[in-house]
Amino acid sequence: QVQLVESGGGLVQAGGSLRLSCAASGGIFGIDTMAWYRQAPGKQRELVAHITNTGRPSYTDSVKGRFAISRENAKRAVYLQMNSLKAEDTAVYYCYMSRTDGIALWGKGTLVTVSS
Repeated sequence: QVQLVESGGGLVQAGGSLRLSCAASGGIFGIDTMAWYRQAPGKQRELVAHITNTGRPSYTDSVKGRFAISRENAKRAVYLQMNSLKAEDTAVYYCYMSRTDGIALWGKGTLVTVSS
C-alpha cells in the first residue's frame, strides 16, 4: 500500500525556517505533479506550492519569495523549504502527489506552528 509520509514540522519563531519532507513508501509509479497544501484552523485547505514532473514550480502569492518547493524523482520525494516564517503560516501542511493515471495521494499532515 502506498503511503506519503511527511516530516519536518514543528514550532519555530517568526522569521525562522523549516524544511518539510515527504516521501512515498510502497510501490508507486507514474508520479506526475507533487504539491504542498495547508489548512489553518477554521480555514479551508489551500494550495501552497506545486511542482510539475519537469521541475517547474508554482506558488501561492502569500509565500512567493519565502518558500521553495523541490523534488527528487528517484527518491519519490518532495520538499518545502520555508523561510521568513510568519504567524499566518501556522497550519497543518499536507503532501500531495498525483499519478499520470489520475490517482491522487495525500499524506496525513504535519503541523507547523509559528510563534510571534
